[in-house]
Amino acid sequence: MDAYFRFLNLVKAIQQLPSIPDIDAAEQHLLDLVASAWYAGHSLSVTEAMALDSAGAPATIHRRLTKLRTKGLIELHVNPQDSRVKSIVPTEIAKHYFSEVARCVKKASKA
Repeated sequence: MDAYFRFLNLVKAIQQLPSIPDIDAAEQHLLDLVASAWYAGHSLSVTEAMALDSAGAPATIHRRLTKLRTKGLIELHVNPQDSRVKSIVPTEIAKHYFSEVARCVKKASKA
């Protein structure tokens, strides 16, 4: 149990770094979903993201995607075969954030 709370404290410290944009829990959840899909080799399309029941209503998800994009954590890539399809991809800032969280997991599990 101690490792979990050490992990939470470390992540909280990462989230307060000036290089990491401030996001709320709902934005964090959506960013996690986007990044998990991307890491597994499947970039979610905007349409797929808006259909995620766990992330809220489609209009709410669209607003959150806009906020994450404005904060520099995601970007949209247009499908070359179909310009109507836009894939959501984590930016270098988001990848850095997840790398730091991974480092925290390792650090918390070793202590």
